[in-house]
Amino acid sequence: MKFAFSRAAVAALLFGAVGVVQAAGAVSAGQGAAQAPSAAVAPLLTPAELDAVRSASDVRIIDIRPAQEYDAAHIPGALNAPYGQWRGPANSPGQLPPVDELAALVRGLGVDAGSHAVVVSSGANATDFGGSARVYWTLKYLGLTRLSILNGGVKAWSDAGLPQDTKVPAVTASAFEPRLQAALIATQEDVEARLDDPKTRLVDARPANFYAGEVKAPTAKVPGTIHNAVNVEHSKWFKPGTSIFVSPEEAKAIAAKTLHGSADETISFCNTGHWASTDWFALSEVVGEKNVKLYPASLAEWTQSARALPMDNVPSRGEQLIDSLKGLIGKKAS
Repeated sequence: MKFAFSRAAVAALLFGAVGVVQAAGAVSAGQGAAQAPSAAVAPLLTPAELDAVRSASDVRIIDIRPAQEYDAAHIPGALNAPYGQWRGPANSPGQLPPVDELAALVRGLGVDAGSHAVVVSSGANATDFGGSARVYWTLKYLGLTRLSILNGGVKAWSDAGLPQDTKVPAVTASAFEPRLQAALIATQEDVEARLDDPKTRLVDARPANFYAGEVKAPTAKVPGTIHNAVNVEHSKWFKPGTSIFVSPEEAKAIAAKTLHGSADETISFCNTGHWASTDWFALSEVVGEKNVKLYPASLAEWTQSARALPMDNVPSRGEQLIDSLKGLIGKKAS
């Protein structure tokens, strides 16, 4: 059977087909643009790198120093959210605040899923870095992915001769909704269930004298460490005498030298989830190990449990009593 078409009909058919193809291409391109992930960012930025991007519309600089330090001078465009706002109660500071409170804090900073959030602390020392790492971890736990820390903090920024001001920028609150990343957090129950699991590595980020049970934090009920934990002091990851985090290559060498063997899962802890955040950041974000978790409440929760949980390096009751008496004598002398 033959069909006869006029030239006009053929032209109409051809143009119609082209239109359909173009429309389909446009829809496909539009979907691709909508679904394409935002550009990845480095977990650590030098002052020069932050200076190069700080004016970008998607960048939010979060200064976690106390308000009085922020008010005195800060990186232009930075917003203040003091570290204490990201922490728990005095008896267990490592506990996460309620998620709705954290979400409101993030919204107030104008941060949303597409933002590049850069966390800035004072840069005073290696311990100070733990605050930036803890806020970074909290933001990632809430579901944000484009996160960085200013390496060396405000001190490094100032040492580089970069500008500071006292202006408080106005931002519009975001509509951020958290999407909790359960793979990043370990609870007391999680840790207890993995104490004797050879595939899980428990990492104590505290200085060696804490790990050995020679001293304890006020929030810990007893000295010592969680059963079967290994000690990786948080200060190992910094250039000596500074708050400058080492290069990824150096961090990988430190991890290889300090942590022997492999593990399917690593859980970092300390007294209150502060120093532990540095170890988590080093292993997860810089070294690139998989399945690294933070036990945020750490030993403050573990040692205050209603029932005694397994510990190592716990001094005898007599030794603890002597240490307590020494502490009391020292206080009276001072």
